[in-house]
Amino acid sequence: MRRTKIVATLGPATGKESTIAALLQAGANVLRINASHGTPELRAEWIAAARKVAARSDSPIAVLLDLQGPRIRVGDLPAPRELKPGQEVAFAPEEVARADELPTTYDGLANDARVGSRILLNDGLLSVEVSAPALTEKDREDVKDALKIGVDYLALSFVRRPEDIEELRGLVRGASSKLVAKIEKATALDNLDKIVAVSDAVMVARGDLGVELPFEQVPLVQKRLIAEANHQGRPVITATQMLESMVHNPRPTRAEASDVANAILDGTDAVMLSAETAVGQYPVEAVRAMDRIIREMERHPLRHREERRRESESVHTEDAIAWGTYAVARMLKTPLIVTLTKGGFTARKVAALRPPVPILAVTTEASTYRQLALVWGVMPILVDHVPGYDAMLTVVRDLILKRQYAKSGDCIVMTAGVPWDVSGSTNLIKVEVV
Repeated sequence: MRRTKIVATLGPATGKESTIAALLQAGANVLRINASHGTPELRAEWIAAARKVAARSDSPIAVLLDLQGPRIRVGDLPAPRELKPGQEVAFAPEEVARADELPTTYDGLANDARVGSRILLNDGLLSVEVSAPALTEKDREDVKDALKIGVDYLALSFVRRPEDIEELRGLVRGASSKLVAKIEKATALDNLDKIVAVSDAVMVARGDLGVELPFEQVPLVQKRLIAEANHQGRPVITATQMLESMVHNPRPTRAEASDVANAILDGTDAVMLSAETAVGQYPVEAVRAMDRIIREMERHPLRHREERRRESESVHTEDAIAWGTYAVARMLKTPLIVTLTKGGFTARKVAALRPPVPILAVTTEASTYRQLALVWGVMPILVDHVPGYDAMLTVVRDLILKRQYAKSGDCIVMTAGVPWDVSGSTNLIKVEVV
């Protein structure tokens, strides 16, 4: 199986049910929808189409809604404006802008910009610190709509501190949606460990990081972000311009192939396609290209990953169970690790150690089944509830043999909680015979 997962962004090029099916057939595991574009009604249509396709598939499909955040944009222009080098330009709030001024959607621009500040007219991004909150009123409305539909992940843009994620968590309390912290502000790097700790997953948003930081610093920052997410057992997505040339071309450049390969070497759980699949001319081909690069990289053992692991200062039961599971699987050379999981926590912890064999995550929760589609090396399986560990073990054995994940007589490592179907109760490692 392919271990590294693929996130594909839906858009005008891929919103139809038939195209979504083609993306999944090509290898996409997670479908991202950008709340910066389209109407809530259109996004709901795309999600409904994705769910229909997923219902016909044997594999889980996760849906990720990417919240817009405090993105500063040029407002509606009555007519096109051509700006020339050296020309003076005046910005004003959209509601009061005159015909000779550029309207902006952010009323606080004049307060945040200082003499000498550079304003980059590149998707409205500023090169100065912006005081706008990470969670805007538009985001709040989008979250309400998303919870009604039941998205699997919500990504918060421009996270600067752990409190930004905690504010969003307050809005989704009681829902099953997991929260993704998008690291795209330089200030977030000062609070990185705390932000990762309160998040369910992390996205390395390299495009906006490239505006915030000198471009030469982005590669090392990417490695640092991925390493921190791995250390804390959080899935991490590497995003932005991975196969950008495929917006217009049927094949990636060699440099793009190397970029994807290096993200895999860094330890990313998933690689993401944005414009390539949202508006590109070759969306399905882009997913296929990503799939080919990943499979080629994963054919070769990545020994250096073990060197990067570091022990935690504080070890919890689930950390010890994950390490033990990994060690037993390595020593016994088992073909499979099986986790019985309700919320997916144990599967994510084991996956963060990058074991050399697939992780079969068996769950009775549909939301967990879909969410684990993002996690490196995990094959989620949805089963009906049966009482007791022994009864579930029988179900798992039958499933493994039916799908030929292992042969009769093979040893497998199982991890679970007793009672097995209570979230957060992982306390068992057992070697079983198929």
